[in-house]
Amino acid sequence: MGNKKEQTREMILEASYPLFAKDGFNKITMKDICEATGLSRGGLYSHFSGTGEIFEAILSKLNEKDEMDFQKEMDEKMPAPEILERALRLMKYEMKHSEDSLSLAMYEYAGTVSGDVMGQFTEAGEKKWTDLINYGIRRKEFKRVDVHEIVSIILYAYQGVRMWSRIVSMTDSTFRAVTEHIKKQLLIENS
Repeated sequence: MGNKKEQTREMILEASYPLFAKDGFNKITMKDICEATGLSRGGLYSHFSGTGEIFEAILSKLNEKDEMDFQKEMDEKMPAPEILERALRLMKYEMKHSEDSLSLAMYEYAGTVSGDVMGQFTEAGEKKWTDLINYGIRRKEFKRVDVHEIVSIILYAYQGVRMWSRIVSMTDSTFRAVTEHIKKQLLIENS
């Protein structure tokens, strides 16, 4: 599991994630993280210089264990409709559980850094979905669609619902409408 320093860093990230998910990036202070972890300020600062560094470490960790990385499944020649179904189930779950979403925190964080953090995340998402859709088209399992158009719909409808579900009560029918629309756009009848 690693040395004590690595374990403590991991504990800090695990304790910080729900704070950022609940209150966004701007409201969370190092004091809040000290309270959540039980660490002294000195103990916390010996691992991270501030909330930005903690948040970046969380994002990096999420990127490493990306559950929407389709490459392995495509390398294993899994049918595109199966990969899509798994991805849409995960999207639906994430849209339903806005309390676990870092969407607000990511939006706020992007406004505090000079680099194009959100642009990088968007590019990565666009690439994954573009690769999956092209894979499905090549295998004749997906309709020939305007790939850029459907990728934009997937990414922005999904993130929009995740963000809005934090402030507006949504029902399963909304989440189902988004995922079913994506399926209708991609899946060939009787596939």
